[in-house]
Amino acid sequence: MNSSKKLNTKVVTRIGKAITYIEEHLHEKLVLNDIATKAHFSPFHFHRLFTVVTGETLNNFIIRKRIEKSASFLLHKNNFTITEVSEKTGFTSLSSFSRTFKKFYGLSPLEFKESSPDKFSKISKEESKNGQVITLFEQYICNVNNSLNWLKMNANTEVKIVPEMQLAYISLQGNIDLIGNVYNRLMQWAYPKGLMQQDDLRMVTIYHDSPKITDLNHLRMSACMTLNRRVETEGEVNLRILPDTKCVVSPFEIGLDEFQKAWESSFVWMSEKGYKKADQAPFGIYYNNPEEHPERKCIVDICIPIE
Repeated sequence: MNSSKKLNTKVVTRIGKAITYIEEHLHEKLVLNDIATKAHFSPFHFHRLFTVVTGETLNNFIIRKRIEKSASFLLHKNNFTITEVSEKTGFTSLSSFSRTFKKFYGLSPLEFKESSPDKFSKISKEESKNGQVITLFEQYICNVNNSLNWLKMNANTEVKIVPEMQLAYISLQGNIDLIGNVYNRLMQWAYPKGLMQQDDLRMVTIYHDSPKITDLNHLRMSACMTLNRRVETEGEVNLRILPDTKCVVSPFEIGLDEFQKAWESSFVWMSEKGYKKADQAPFGIYYNNPEEHPERKCIVDICIPIE
């Protein structure tokens, strides 16, 4: 029974390495043999195990990640043409990209791009007498101002380099509310090794997907802890390095019910200041246990990588 559990965690960890490889190479041709090799499986066994672990076939997973990546480009990279987005996300033709994108989101890539709130920032330059457009524009400005005012009251947002971090992590796909359970498993692994007594220990959550783009059942996150020395891992725990990263950083002391507002306001600040989101995943750096805070609040830096 115990050996079965160990085998399962090893399988999940190795599939996780394959997922990371896929996410970092979406712009390239992805071949089953190459991906299976990264996870140390034969192609036959990898294909079967990948579906068991993720609930998707390999091909469906790759297509979904490419479409979600293209949606992120359309939202955050206004300087990219539709053709460039198609090429940068690994599609072999513009027609294939457009057809697959519309099947996924119900909108063509161009319609999706134009439905972004960024379009309203241009309306003020137009002499439009369309009452609906003016109303939408005014609502957008109101929402932006509300977000910026809330952010100003709760955080001193700035752009800076977040130094490199050595991390141990366990990945989660699905219900974001389960991230606490994942952290508990990570700490159970860390305690016997004395890692919970490290100086300047921080917990870091990496958000590989955006809930605005990815179905909630497919959201992927990594529950991480910083390391100040080299360690051996086993089971579902893996290692990674988060390199020096230029970020919009918003330091907060907030309740759990304020996190969505905090993230949204930080993204608004980024956009209004003219910064562009980089390809790296956003992350939060946690400095306390909210259970030990007198108001049960989190002390956290929300970090959005930028170009």
